[in-house]
Amino acid sequence: MATLISVRPLARTPRPDLAQLGPNWYAVVMGTAIVGNGAAALPVRAPGLTGFGEVMWALGLAALLVLGAGRLVHLTRYRAAARAHLLDTPATAVFYGCPPMAMISVGLGTLAVGSRVIGTGPAVALDAVLWSAGTLYALTVAAGIPYLMITRHRVSPLEANPTWLLPVVAPLVASAAGPALVPHLPAGTAQQAMLYGCWALFGVGLLATLALLPVVFTGLVHSKLPALALTPSLFLVLGPLGQSTTALHQLADAARPVTPQLAPAALALAELYGVAVTGVAMLWLAVAVAANLRARRAGMPFAMTWWAYTFPIGTCVTGTAALARHTGFPGFTGLAAGLFVLLVAAWAVAAAGTTAGLAGGRLLAR
Repeated sequence: MATLISVRPLARTPRPDLAQLGPNWYAVVMGTAIVGNGAAALPVRAPGLTGFGEVMWALGLAALLVLGAGRLVHLTRYRAAARAHLLDTPATAVFYGCPPMAMISVGLGTLAVGSRVIGTGPAVALDAVLWSAGTLYALTVAAGIPYLMITRHRVSPLEANPTWLLPVVAPLVASAAGPALVPHLPAGTAQQAMLYGCWALFGVGLLATLALLPVVFTGLVHSKLPALALTPSLFLVLGPLGQSTTALHQLADAARPVTPQLAPAALALAELYGVAVTGVAMLWLAVAVAANLRARRAGMPFAMTWWAYTFPIGTCVTGTAALARHTGFPGFTGLAAGLFVLLVAAWAVAAAGTTAGLAGGRLLAR
């Protein structure tokens, strides 16, 4: 008698649906790049830290290239979906603040970390391209998304949440990364233009953030977060706090050779502002951690919002590292190191969840 053997069909790996590839995926690039940038900024050096930073920079650059190719397909083959993401879906449109921040962060990492791998000349050239394109993108988004909110999107300030900050934080990222290019520009007018331009970007990002933060807090208190999966977005409030602190210190460093008459005032402002804002950031970090622990106990599932744990904490790493460098206070050194450990842990959790979600078909599945 013939033996019947039951053969199960092999499980197929789900094919990614690029129609779903929204701008929020650039948070992967941001969160990866900031780990490398944070490693370079730390005021303490540990064995293997330099190599670790180089690996994270390379991963960030690779992710930017892969995601850029995927988004190009999305924008050309799925125009209706792309149009809806921007013009008809406010919850998706605000994430258009992520692509410029990803570009600028990878560019800064190329100069700060990648130059040891590819050489200073190519690193400066790549950073200049990514910073210029990212800054133009950031300004377009910082003006364009509020314009859409005013004229097209149906939104209520009573339903605001921290993702509303993403479009206006992008100029702050540009202002923090731009000063690194100043020494590589011709002395004189070019350096002054870059320095003053970065100060202007700082003003754009800071004032827009100050205008939105009360709205966001009002929305959180009035309407709460509409879904557990949005709870990680509470960490986004840390972004402008840490990034503005980082920006002021970078601008103060760049002012010394370019505008020496302003350098003492710039440094004093950076230190006083940085200490005050870092205090606020640590208070909000406690609130965000408590809310996320509560959400985890309530069964919060993994979502791409978990990448909100990474970049905002990373900006606090670079901000406190700058404070440690300028003040010499060991407390800031310890705080920067502790936040960096938290950042690496957050990146590992988000990266593992994303990898599992892609492999299991929960993310971008057809």
